[in-house]
Amino acid sequence: MKVLLSRVPGGPDLLELSEVPDPPVAAGQVLVAVKACAINYPDVLIIEDKYQFKPPRPFAPGGEIAGVIEAISDGVTGWQVGDRVIGMVGHGGLAEKVAVEAGRLYRLPPERDFAEGAALLLTYATTIHALIDRGRLAAGQRLLVLGAAGGVGLAAIELGKAFGAQVVAAVSSDEKAAAASAAGADETIVYNRAPFDKEQSRALADRFKAAGGTAGFDVIYDPVGGDYAEPALRSIGWEGRYLVVGFPAGIPKLPLNLTLLKSCDVCGVFWGAFAARDPAANAAHIDRLFALWEEGAIAPRVTARFPLERGGEAIATMAARGAIGKLVVTM
Repeated sequence: MKVLLSRVPGGPDLLELSEVPDPPVAAGQVLVAVKACAINYPDVLIIEDKYQFKPPRPFAPGGEIAGVIEAISDGVTGWQVGDRVIGMVGHGGLAEKVAVEAGRLYRLPPERDFAEGAALLLTYATTIHALIDRGRLAAGQRLLVLGAAGGVGLAAIELGKAFGAQVVAAVSSDEKAAAASAAGADETIVYNRAPFDKEQSRALADRFKAAGGTAGFDVIYDPVGGDYAEPALRSIGWEGRYLVVGFPAGIPKLPLNLTLLKSCDVCGVFWGAFAARDPAANAAHIDRLFALWEEGAIAPRVTARFPLERGGEAIATMAARGAIGKLVVTM
């Protein structure tokens, strides 16, 4: 089978398209013929050895797949060869085939294409966990979404609206603002690219405060980090919840006096660990996502598709923070 391998730490230009044997299928696993693999920011980090998990090399990046079951090991029940599935694999998805634990798979509805299915789980499952479990978002509350045109950002807009919130989307270009508005954002803010000096940081904080109104934001969803974090935190309301989702702009250092003055919470969001620690709660969230998907309240936006041999280009686009919606590699 063909696979895009990371043999040494570094950027996507170092990935190699290789031919390797099909992976062995251990007990409890199924072999999936991969039809689509979504690209996410962890794929940028994992090939640079900057992610929290460091698989032994050589390995293929790509943690979010859709495909067709090709073989089933002994003891696996509930699945048949030919079933259409989506699932999280951690890594290994940029390959024509991957062995997956059967319990990590979900059925892909027949009316959905593989690219759309591959784009669902990570962004929406992270976001529903963030907004419901960590953010305690309620109808009528105000939600600020940073990086709102990326995969998790658009998911936050859609889910925020589905849960009855007023959503303000913050983005870095007019094109991204249009995407955020199309996803349902009530208001958009176009900010400049960091880094910011003190005056620029203060000016951005003032813009966030104006959008948050006198009461401030109840929930702030931050998958960006860097110099955007402090201005956003300054716009939070009394007992608001600041959700720490990711750091493509860098790991920020927040002045903790702001949390005292607003009596607010800074909440980490680690969906993978949540799913492992409380699989029943995660399964309930996934069921809710499938229902919202069927209703049309959410819809993964696949904005670019790449063949396997150009998978490195997809990761490079993600690394440059140029993606709107989801990037998917198709087999």
